Amino acid sequence: MVQGASSSVGKSLMVTALCRIFARRGVRVAPFKAQNMSNNAAVCADGGEIGRSQALQALASGIEPVVDMNPVLLKPEADHRSQVVVRGRPWHTLSAGQYYDRKKTLWAVVTESLDRLRSLYDLVIIEGAGSPAELNLQASDMVNMAVARYAEAPVVLVGDIDRGGVFAQLLGTLWLLPEEERRLVRGLIVNKFRGDPALFYDGVAILEERSTLPVLGVVPYLPGLGLPEEDAATLSAVGYGHSPDDALDIAVVRLPHIANFDDFNPLQSEPGVRVRFVESVDSLGRPDAVILPGSKSTVADLGWLRTTGLHNRIGELARDGINVVGICGGYQMLGRTILDPACVESDRPETDGLALLPVATTFATVKLTHRVRARIVGGPGWMVTLAGHELAGYEIHSGRSTIADVHPWLAIAREGEGCGEAPDGAATVDGSIWGCYVHGLFDDDRFRRAWLDSLASRRRGRRALSPAPTEMPGYRERFRLALDRLADEVEGAVDIEALVEIIKK
Repeated sequence: MVQGASSSVGKSLMVTALCRIFARRGVRVAPFKAQNMSNNAAVCADGGEIGRSQALQALASGIEPVVDMNPVLLKPEADHRSQVVVRGRPWHTLSAGQYYDRKKTLWAVVTESLDRLRSLYDLVIIEGAGSPAELNLQASDMVNMAVARYAEAPVVLVGDIDRGGVFAQLLGTLWLLPEEERRLVRGLIVNKFRGDPALFYDGVAILEERSTLPVLGVVPYLPGLGLPEEDAATLSAVGYGHSPDDALDIAVVRLPHIANFDDFNPLQSEPGVRVRFVESVDSLGRPDAVILPGSKSTVADLGWLRTTGLHNRIGELARDGINVVGICGGYQMLGRTILDPACVESDRPETDGLALLPVATTFATVKLTHRVRARIVGGPGWMVTLAGHELAGYEIHSGRSTIADVHPWLAIAREGEGCGEAPDGAATVDGSIWGCYVHGLFDDDRFRRAWLDSLASRRRGRRALSPAPTEMPGYRERFRLALDRLADEVEGAVDIEALVEIIKK
C-alpha cells in the first residue's frame, strides 16, 4: 500500500509507476483505492464510473479498468454534498455526516472488491487518500490504515520534499500513528526532489535513523508528463503547453465543480498551443477559443458564471467571432434552457443558459455512462472535412438534450447497447460555436488538428497551424511513452528489489 504524508504528495503517480514497473516484469498487477473523491471520472467497459487515477493505473498495468478498483467514488456537488458512486453506479447524494453514518455498508463493499482483486492478480497495489494521521478521522477511516490492517499490507509512506518540511511530514506522520499501525509501515519515499539527489544523502540518513525504516528512494520532480491529474487543485490560470509568442491561446473556464478536465491534455501537448484555466473576466482576456468543460453541478456553475461576469463576456466574445466550445456540462450551459423537474441537480426547475446554441436540456434521474464510438456526420465550417470520421470517447451525464433548427453533427454508438446510433452535438452555421456530450474528442489526432487548424486560419494574416512533425507520434502513443518515462524515472530512483522483499514478507 502506498500512503502519503498529506494530500498531493504524488501517491497516485507513484502507484501508476509501480503498476507499470511490475507489469513490465511480467507480474499480474492491479490498482485499488477504496474511496476516492474526484469529479475527474473514467468509464469502464460495463459503464461503471471510477476515479480517473485508478483507470490510469489500470492502463499502466496493461489491464482493463473495472469498478472493483475504486468501489466508492465521491463526486462533490454544490451545497457541501457529494454524489456517492458505489461499484460504478450512483447510490445516494449525501452530506459528510450522512456518508459516515453508512460506513458499515460501504466497508463491506470495499472489502468485497479488494478480495475479488486479490483473488485475480499476483499483486494489488493499494493507494491511500490524504494522510493516515488525521486524528479526527481515524475512527471513520476506510481508505488508509483500515484497509492496510484488513489486507495485512505493508505500507510505503511518501512525502513531498518540493513543498518543504519533508522531515516533519514523514516522521510526524509515523509518530502520530498508533503502534499497531506504525508497524505496518515498512519504508519511506521522498518524492518531487529538484536537483542532485546526492545533496540529500544526509537527509536520507537522518530519516532512516529517526524512523528506523529504510528510505527506498528519492524520486525526482517530474514536470510535463502529460498524464491525467486527479485533483482540480492542480489547475491554474498560467498557460502551459508549447507557448511561442504566436501560440494559439485556448482558455478553459475553471468552473467551481469542473469535471473531466483531462479532456484538454491533448491540446496542451500540441506544438504552438497554449492552454490556460481561467476564473475571471480579467484572466480570460481575448483568447482564440473559450472552452466550457464538464461540470458536476451545471446549474450552480451557471450561477457562478453570472456572478463573475464571465457569462456576459463569453457571449460578447462569441458574437465577435471567437470560438466557444462546450463539452458535456459546458454543452448544456451553451444551450437556451436547463430543466430539472425532478430536482436531480438543484431545487431550480428551470435555468436559463447562455443561449449560444439551440439546445434545451432536461435532467433525468438515470445517468448515462457509456464508452462510445462517435461518427462525425458532417457539419458546418471546419467539420465538413471530417464527415464520416469515427473516434472513440465516453459519455457521463444525467442531462438529455434536444436540438432545434440545426442538424446534430455526431452519431454515437454506445458500447453494450444494440440500439443503433444516437444523435449528439450542435453547432452554429459557421462552426465557431459547438458542443457535444462526448468526452475524449481531443484524443483523436485528426479531430484535434482539424479544429486547431480552423482556429489558426481565422487569425487575420496567419496561416493554418504548422503541421506536426512527421516523426512526432500521435497523442495515444505519446501517452504510452509518458507512462514508460514515469516508470523509468521511478525505477531508476527507487530500490525496487528492496520493495520486492518487503512485499514478499
